[in-house]
Amino acid sequence: MPRTLLRSTFAVLVATALLWFSAAARAVGASANAPADSRIAIALHYGASPVPMEMNTFDLAVVEPDHRTDAIAAPVHGPKLFAYVSVAEVQSSRAYYPDIPAAWKLTRNGDWDSDVIDQTPADWPDFFADRVVGPLWRRGYRGFFLDTLDSYRLADKFDEQAQQDGLVRVIQTLHRKYPGIQLILNRGFEILPRVHKQVFMVAAESLYQGWNARTRQYQPVPAADRDWLTGQLRTARDQWKLPVLAIDYVAPQDRELTRATAERIKADGFIPWVADSALETVGIGSIEAVPRRVLIVYNSDEAPALNYANAHRFLQMPLNHMGYVVEYADVLQPLPRGILRDRYAGIASWFSGYVPENRSGELSQWIQQRIDEKMPLAVVGNFGAEPDRPWAERLGLAPSPAQPSGSLRASITNPMMAFETALPLPSPGFEPVQLTSTMRAQSTPLLEFQDQRDKRFLGGAITPWGGFILDPFALVELPGTEFSRWVIDPFAFLTQALRLPEMPVPDTTTENGRRMLLVHVDGDGFASRAELPGSPLAAQVLLDQILKKYKIPQTLSVIEAEVAPHGLYPTLSPQLEAIAKAMFALPYVEIGSHTYSHPFIWERIVKHGVFSDKDGAGYDAAFSLKIPGYTVDLTREIVGSVQYINTRLAPKGKQVKLLQWSGDTAPGADALEITARAGLLNINGGNTSITRANPTLTAVGAFNIRKNGYLQVYAPITNENIYTNLWRGPFYGFERAIETLEMTESPRRIKPVNIYYHTYSASKHAALTALTRVYDWAMAQSLNPVYTSYFVEKVVDFESYAVARDGAGWRVQGSGAVRTLRVPKALGEPDVAQSTAVAGFSAGPEGHYVSLAAPRAFLTLTQQTAPVNTRPYLLEANGRLSQWNPSPNGMTVSFMLDAEVPLEFAVVAPGSCKITVGGRSLPPQPASQAAPADARYFQLPDKHALIKLQCTEG
Repeated sequence: MPRTLLRSTFAVLVATALLWFSAAARAVGASANAPADSRIAIALHYGASPVPMEMNTFDLAVVEPDHRTDAIAAPVHGPKLFAYVSVAEVQSSRAYYPDIPAAWKLTRNGDWDSDVIDQTPADWPDFFADRVVGPLWRRGYRGFFLDTLDSYRLADKFDEQAQQDGLVRVIQTLHRKYPGIQLILNRGFEILPRVHKQVFMVAAESLYQGWNARTRQYQPVPAADRDWLTGQLRTARDQWKLPVLAIDYVAPQDRELTRATAERIKADGFIPWVADSALETVGIGSIEAVPRRVLIVYNSDEAPALNYANAHRFLQMPLNHMGYVVEYADVLQPLPRGILRDRYAGIASWFSGYVPENRSGELSQWIQQRIDEKMPLAVVGNFGAEPDRPWAERLGLAPSPAQPSGSLRASITNPMMAFETALPLPSPGFEPVQLTSTMRAQSTPLLEFQDQRDKRFLGGAITPWGGFILDPFALVELPGTEFSRWVIDPFAFLTQALRLPEMPVPDTTTENGRRMLLVHVDGDGFASRAELPGSPLAAQVLLDQILKKYKIPQTLSVIEAEVAPHGLYPTLSPQLEAIAKAMFALPYVEIGSHTYSHPFIWERIVKHGVFSDKDGAGYDAAFSLKIPGYTVDLTREIVGSVQYINTRLAPKGKQVKLLQWSGDTAPGADALEITARAGLLNINGGNTSITRANPTLTAVGAFNIRKNGYLQVYAPITNENIYTNLWRGPFYGFERAIETLEMTESPRRIKPVNIYYHTYSASKHAALTALTRVYDWAMAQSLNPVYTSYFVEKVVDFESYAVARDGAGWRVQGSGAVRTLRVPKALGEPDVAQSTAVAGFSAGPEGHYVSLAAPRAFLTLTQQTAPVNTRPYLLEANGRLSQWNPSPNGMTVSFMLDAEVPLEFAVVAPGSCKITVGGRSLPPQPASQAAPADARYFQLPDKHALIKLQCTEG
């Protein structure tokens, strides 16, 4: 057993896990003779990093406690944690090692560089309980994985019975000193007759596939060894009625063998965990986590910052929409290791030119290693360097490609080409690719050319190792503009090149069947005068004509230097602060900060090309609003501005929740870290501005960007500054945001509805009219109004959301912010009765939006064409679902809705049903023509209600 070990805790099985297991068993048609415990999902993670997000859907995880020094509480999200402890062996790295008497050391285990401990000394059980388990118990662990129980057999001489008696005393001492402790024994079969009532579970390693620590090789388990171990495990399961965990070892890149081995163990009626020998990767157990990460390799020299790199601007959005979390690797830095199929769905690259020669060698070797590990690769632009021979051989590139003779003509064009614009002509510098005959036979051309001698060249292809699309056939820039167009369909290309499977997608646009609506306002122009009779302050106009009119959740911010008495307008400050206080006092207004001095450029090292002076003086002068004697300080901008608002402007009981980025909205990791450590959420950036004048997905931004581990969340839709040509006019331009909102709904709902603007929109009549039109458009839609912070929390949750296959069903686990799964049509229709914590679903542009009743859920899907949902379920609502409690037969449901506006909801309720709220009957409202059969719509003047739905089968 590897000695860098694990953690977990199994109180989960008593209550909620039973729901999981029964639902999972129904989904996969589990044998009636198979023990229910075989459906328990257990993971082992000995790695130094935190438990990976992919393990969050597991019920229990065993971890190495020395790899985290913090205390643990009962986990709210993710698996319960058991701590790995070694009973009969100890390594010198353990804190208690120096205090072990030499007389207690029986022998050495050279394979693991550890000492074997004699179990017979009278003081050993108390030492183990006090010095090994005690500190972990005080840190919060309540479950322990006891390893190396039979290591005494490595000694030349030992008394078998005495050693077993010592092990029994250890277990009895643990129960005496720590009531309620739960123990998993790794083997220890001989003592089970005496301790089985004090044991929670039995585990054993190497049933089918094992790891030879001496030869450092993975190897199959001999049949005789397997037969003996199978007999022991069956005895533990059938005679002693204990759950049994079988831990096998397979090379981490061999996911096929990992999956097959887990299935064999499952078929034997045991709980499987199959992973690498060090137990550092995400293996496969009773369930299989779906890898949701994609690594994109780029060249940081090709853009001022990651925010402006093609890889981020164009590739991340489609990947996010399909449910994937994007990470980046700069080819100018050492490329990351440990990029395996357990967590990564694939790798993409986007190079617009060649990387420096001193980096091409590592890039070549790194790519070859990933291909050898069967990691799908999507190449966009070019390969980043002229592939050397080994690299070319891995890719199947012709070793001596011919040069085209004369002009090229397209002979094969895949349907995913000419997506937003016609195929451009090959540029003079275009370097087509030739594949070897073997690779060509196994590939699907995306774009094939023939020259005047009928020789064939490729501009793109889907290959056995992934796929590529060369410049200029990925996207083109429109001459004389800042606009671009996709030549290739990025969704289709990435799906095929990276072999992305259909899966339920954690959705950040929708909750309870309705697209969300959020509003946030940057404080710029708070002190400006409106071009209206009497020249009122724009902030006052905004308060009177917008905020008081539209009583929906809205997030307002101010720039401290514009409003405060120590700022730019001290004589106006009393009025401005009074207006800000009145805004923040509105019950439906959330408070944000737009910083102290409104930095225009957040990272001084990032040169945008806006400033022409070479000595940097102009750059520094334009860094923020000109405040005499002040030099931008990030802590002052973020923490200081929040303290000002909280102490001078915020009403009692309300505090700033958001930092709304200013200027270029491209903060560096330092600013993001300050914000996170201050306990603030953040938003802005992204620049989604697709319109009918610029109808391209290249104008739709990603969800977020991460720098040095810190997350920046982008605004779903850009603000009026973009629609008004940087506030140069036309000032009614913001009405075109309606086009953006419509085009991010169909044919794909990519974004929620977001009304995002500045205070200065209230300073001009045309801008105010446009703003009113956008609000009125939104109010006419069937939306779910939420606070901006609520949306931001969903994007944060998206990053760590876990999705796992569980037989024919799906387990999901988040923090509780994401409460909707978007289920592609190809996966089928949700079966509410066979699911757990699923309240209902509604149809959407790309499939079904499934409403979850809890952070943890089990979803069953069906391909049946006949109606399968004979129980009532939630179709849609304009609020949050805080309770969903169906009766055992599912025909009666009590549920709680909490909204920011008067409640609207709909249920699909077959047969005869009635809805009551507080004991009074609620009559249904007329349904729309597009409503499903048996849909019933309801309205309430209340914003919060406990609702009871009672149905009888018709």
